[in-house]
Amino acid sequence: MLYIKTYNSPLGIIYMKSDGEYLTELSFKVEKENNYINKDLKIFKETSKWLDLYFSGKEPKFRPKYKIQNLTPFRKKVINIINEIPYGKTITYGDIAKKIDNNKKLSAQAVGQAVGFNPICIIIPCHRVVGKNNNLTGYKYGISKKIKLLELENHNIEKFKIPKKEVSNE
Repeated sequence: MLYIKTYNSPLGIIYMKSDGEYLTELSFKVEKENNYINKDLKIFKETSKWLDLYFSGKEPKFRPKYKIQNLTPFRKKVINIINEIPYGKTITYGDIAKKIDNNKKLSAQAVGQAVGFNPICIIIPCHRVVGKNNNLTGYKYGISKKIKLLELENHNIEKFKIPKKEVSNE
């Protein structure tokens, strides 16, 4: 069975999906909701507690257990690095590429595609990944949400560069 529950965040509705035991998706958009049953589950309660802490401006000291489908070895490496980004810090796509491949043959664009695959937003903090020279790019839920998440973590948003094309598309 597949399950779904919503969470009302300051940034809009967040959809939590589960296989009954693990969190399998945390998203601002919902796709293929038809086969999901709306049910209170322990994992949804844990995830809601995590989100309550996060949106109150606190760093949660636990992480709900999750499972990611279709996780290739490369995506797994990227997710592992993203999970290491401390609360209130950022890293560039290029920095992740260098951590994976010291020979610098791996492109930041390939990393960006793997980051974009992340099905569990916020908890796996892909919003903390930025472009070179502090360019705010590449958040599938829109740059305005990325900005708000970074502000919530006490980032000085003025140090980041927001491409005009990104702002106009929201």
